Amino acid sequence: MSALFLRPTDPLRPPETPLMGRGLVFAIIAHAALVAALSAGVNWRTKAPPVFEAELWSAVPQAAAPKEVIPPAPEPEPEVFKKPEPKPVQKPVEETAQAERDAEIAIAREQKKKRAAELESERKKREALLAKEKLEQELKDEKLKDEKRKEDKLKQAKLDKDKKDKQLKLEKEADAKLDAQRQENLRRIQGMAGANGAPNATGTALKSSGPSATYGGRIKARIRPNIIFTDTPSGNPVAEVEVRVAPDGTIISRKLVKPSGDTEWDKAVLRAVDKTETLPRDVDGRVPPVLVISFQPLE
Repeated sequence: MSALFLRPTDPLRPPETPLMGRGLVFAIIAHAALVAALSAGVNWRTKAPPVFEAELWSAVPQAAAPKEVIPPAPEPEPEVFKKPEPKPVQKPVEETAQAERDAEIAIAREQKKKRAAELESERKKREALLAKEKLEQELKDEKLKDEKRKEDKLKQAKLDKDKKDKQLKLEKEADAKLDAQRQENLRRIQGMAGANGAPNATGTALKSSGPSATYGGRIKARIRPNIIFTDTPSGNPVAEVEVRVAPDGTIISRKLVKPSGDTEWDKAVLRAVDKTETLPRDVDGRVPPVLVISFQPLE
């Protein structure tokens, strides 16, 4: 019985269950019955047989077999009074031990099934948690994509609006320039309608005030030799150039106030003015500060 209480601890052995107490009680009862039977069979002897104890250790819990009792050699008796010695009964003890082993095996199986069920439940919980996290991540990614698409649409709408506003601004500026040009042309036409200058006059005023009648021709005669134009013009375009002059006749600046429509002719006229550098004085010794001179290829 000591082997039942002093078993070594096996870390791989499943934990003890309440059924072990019931088996232990059955084992104690069986041992008590066996001891009573043996005592009844040998109580007539006067000398008690020696008793030996042994502790058996096993990794698997097993019920201990009954102690082997070796009776001492009996004294010689008459053949008439000799009684047969009773044989030890071991069958009930073996059956009890087998029952305990079967109970332990059944308990171990139940615990194994319970552990497998717990592992399966944990696995399902982990899978459900992973599926939930995956779904949440997909929803989050979809939300981010929607926000990015909305942001891209807003940016594109803003770019389109800026482009449209810029185009409208350019169109307004172009319209303003065209309107200013039309007004300038209208004023020039009106001035020419009431002018009293000579047919070859180059001014824009209604009346001559300052330069003599021949001064315009003298200026053209000074600038025209410097015009280098080798292309064949389409028609006879007129280029008007405004020239600002110092009191001594030095050309300070020039600009094209009316393009002729032929870019090469306009460039040739401006280059000729730059090359001239100085204009002649009028008959009174003065040089007008601002002159507007027109040039045509065929004149």
